[in-house]
Order: sequence, then structure tokens, then C-alpha cells
Amino acid sequence: MTNSNKINSLALVTGASSGIGLNYATELARQGYDLLIVSNQEKEIAEVGENLEKEFNVKVTALYRNLALENAAEELYQYCVDNHLEVEMLINNAGIFFFNDFTKTDIKRVELMLALHVVTVTKLCRLFGEDMKKRGHGYILNMSSMSAWMSMPGIQTYNATKVYILNFSRSLWYELKPYGVTVTAICPGAIDTGLYGLSPRLRRLAVGLGVSMRPEKLVKIALKKLRKGKKQVMPGAINYLFVPLIKHLPDWLVFTIMKRLNQFQA
Repeated sequence: MTNSNKINSLALVTGASSGIGLNYATELARQGYDLLIVSNQEKEIAEVGENLEKEFNVKVTALYRNLALENAAEELYQYCVDNHLEVEMLINNAGIFFFNDFTKTDIKRVELMLALHVVTVTKLCRLFGEDMKKRGHGYILNMSSMSAWMSMPGIQTYNATKVYILNFSRSLWYELKPYGVTVTAICPGAIDTGLYGLSPRLRRLAVGLGVSMRPEKLVKIALKKLRKGKKQVMPGAINYLFVPLIKHLPDWLVFTIMKRLNQFQA
């Protein structure tokens, strides 16, 4: 497929080898963006780059990087400086998810999540945000979650990092908006990927009921709202009904859920 609407702007997408990140990269290539895509899956990110270049006739640079390393953000930014790459749109999508009792979670996994969701996201916004501010235009999209409103055992670290991303992004929106730069936090609920380990039948049912959303639909909504300058987006009308409920779950119900989950894990 040739792209007759090429816009010659560069989008940087982290965690782009699969899942939501792959959908961001695909949609942006369809819209005519050149891409810098990053993942810690070396073979997969290279294949994604080749496929997107062929299908959409855009330039794609695929980088194998572990964004959880201490200086990962600085090295990625320096790569762009050295190669004269001007990032118009930054999509901070890379992340992980796990469910576990906090005191039983390996400290290395906790560090990994904090590095990906907090440290690297913050540094990338700092480095690329400064350049965008100087130019007077640019877009930053950070992936938060509807779980930012939840106090739920088993995903305590995940929830906390998503709260950070949400509040950090909202604050940064105020700082950069006067300079022509938009920062948007996307707060989706359940997304129809393999993350939750559901059977194909249950996944179809969840999508049909509106409890889960297709990743390609999420991406289109997120990019549309980003361009409109929104500071916070929660895709899916049903999620607006869930948030008031999950924010005010009674303690007895949380303990009941925790007990059931512990039985399930055992």
C-alpha cells in the first residue's frame, strides 16, 4: 500500500513490538508518520519495522532497547540527537503488568515496573518535551489506566504507577499547553489483548458487552483526543459508570475479593 497522505513527521512509540504499542505504530504509519519504534524484543521489533515500511511506504527505524535500564531515556534521546531525528509525537506506551501479593513479589519486578512506568516515562517527557517547547509544537501521549482510581490488592504497584502517570501528565499539560505542546493521559479500562489470559470466547463476550475494548479502537480514540488537546481521556462510555463504583468500594468487599483471589492463586 502506498501512502499518498505522507506528512513527514516523526512519531516515537515505545513498546511497539506487540499489543497496544503495535496498534499505535500501525495507525500512525497509516496516517503517514515516519516512525521510531522501540522494544526489548529484538526479533519482533525488527519484523514490525520491515512490515510497516512495506505496507505504508513510510520510513521506520526499529530499535532494540531495554527501557528499564537506568540511562535508557538519555540514550534514546541521544540517539535521536545524533541521527538528527526530530520527534513530533512521543507515545509512552512501554510497560508491564503482574498480579501478586506485594510481600511475595520479587523486588526486581517491582523495580522493573517503577523504572518503566515512572522513571523512563518522566525522563522521556523531560528530554523531548524541552525540544517540543522550544519548537512551539508537539504531542506527548502517556498511557495511564482506569485502575488509577482503584485501591485493589494484587495490583498495588501497577495502580500506584498509573496514578503517577495520570497526575504527572495533567500537571505537565498546564506547563506545556501555552507553548503549543499537548500532553494527554489515556486511561483505558480492559483492552482485548492476551494480557488477562481469557479464552477467545470470553474475550469476544467482553468486547460485545462493552467491558473490553479492541486495541485498534482505543488507539484511534487516543490519537484523536490527543490532537484535540485533551489532558485526560477515558475511552469507553461504560468506564464512566465503573469509576464512581470502584472509587468507593467498601472495605468488606475488597477483603472478600482479596480472599477469593488468594484462593484462586493457591
